[in-house]
Amino acid sequence: MRFQSVNAYRLAWVLLLLTLYPSKLIWSKEWSLAECIDSAKIYNKSLEISRNNIDLTELKKKEVISNLFPKVNSNAEYKYYIDLPSQLMPQSAFGGPVGMFKETQFGVPHNINASIQFALPVYNSEIYGGISKARIINDISILQSEKTEEQVIYDISIIYYNLQILLKQIEFIEGNLENNNKLLLNVELLYENLLAKKTDVERIKLLISQLKTQKEQLKSKVDKLYNSLKLQIGITVESEIYINTNINFHENGEYKTNSIIDILLVKEQNKLLHSDLKNLFLSITPKLNIIGVYGQTGYGYNESPNEFLDFYPYSFVGVQLSFPIFEGMTKKKKIAQKRIELKNNELQTQLLENQNQINIQNAYSQRSVAVSTINNTNQNIELAKELYHQTILQHQEGLASITDILLADISLREAQQNYLNAVIEYLKSDIELKKYTSNLK
Repeated sequence: MRFQSVNAYRLAWVLLLLTLYPSKLIWSKEWSLAECIDSAKIYNKSLEISRNNIDLTELKKKEVISNLFPKVNSNAEYKYYIDLPSQLMPQSAFGGPVGMFKETQFGVPHNINASIQFALPVYNSEIYGGISKARIINDISILQSEKTEEQVIYDISIIYYNLQILLKQIEFIEGNLENNNKLLLNVELLYENLLAKKTDVERIKLLISQLKTQKEQLKSKVDKLYNSLKLQIGITVESEIYINTNINFHENGEYKTNSIIDILLVKEQNKLLHSDLKNLFLSITPKLNIIGVYGQTGYGYNESPNEFLDFYPYSFVGVQLSFPIFEGMTKKKKIAQKRIELKNNELQTQLLENQNQINIQNAYSQRSVAVSTINNTNQNIELAKELYHQTILQHQEGLASITDILLADISLREAQQNYLNAVIEYLKSDIELKKYTSNLK
């Protein structure tokens, strides 16, 4: 019984924590880069907007296609004439003198009219051109969504890599703090035994203080980057997340070069301009519609004993043809403008292709240099560590001064920083290479 009551007590606490702090319990875990990207694909607001834009352009395309369907309208009208309209009749029609007129009233007070009208487009170049244009715009919105997704993946990768580098810097600083705290204890002991100077103690304390300040500054940058990462992957700022701090550095080979989305977008813009130009030429063609009307006209009189209300049907079907004759040379000017836009579009395509080739070459070059630098700085770190420990031993034997130790410490920190700079340079050039070769996704 006691065991059951304890379990019930624990279960109640778990439920309470899940209720009060659901985000912390769910999100407080280590996230890999792949998990961050997967979360962003579902919860990132920019990606949601881009997907909504695809749905929007799809609906607009269907709206344009619906113009091919027949249009049916209904009209109803009732009029009561308080005073019937008058017309002038020539008296000569009834044997009177020529040039003389007599007013008379026609009709009845009550007039009712109801009709149904329909129109079916047989040929309308604007509708067909609009459908073609809507399809291209829909394709553009899909490409723009893919571009947004690539940009989100790129931004998350850069944030993630920067976080890893900053956390690695903090790790190095903590190691340096540990070494310098040990050194401070030894130097203070030597100072108490009159074997070291007061300035030696103060210099080490100053170095420790500088390292602590640097660590706090890095922590502030880490917090900002974590907030940026939370925004990108679509979780609340209050949620606690941690990333994998292990930098998995491995040299990647060459990537298959695919057409980047920017170039594909410009090519789709080219299709759109060609569609606009074609529509301008087709706009001078006639428009043909089948039309029809069916209606009832009612007349009523309410004076006794001759009151009545009678309805008379009417209907017709026909063909409606419209043809533009002269529009003030506006079409010619618009066609000339579109041709210039097409020429600029082709030049922009060539420019983007040339720029992308240069970007790929530069990224490969930067990545190659970064690999060489990483290998060198790795060796330098080991040498700097060995030099630092040897200097500590020499100081204990009275063969090295505090200045020598501080110089060795500076050399170690420089080697560590150079290594981190080389790693971040490699990671950035590699992610840029994926971007320029369209291999991010």
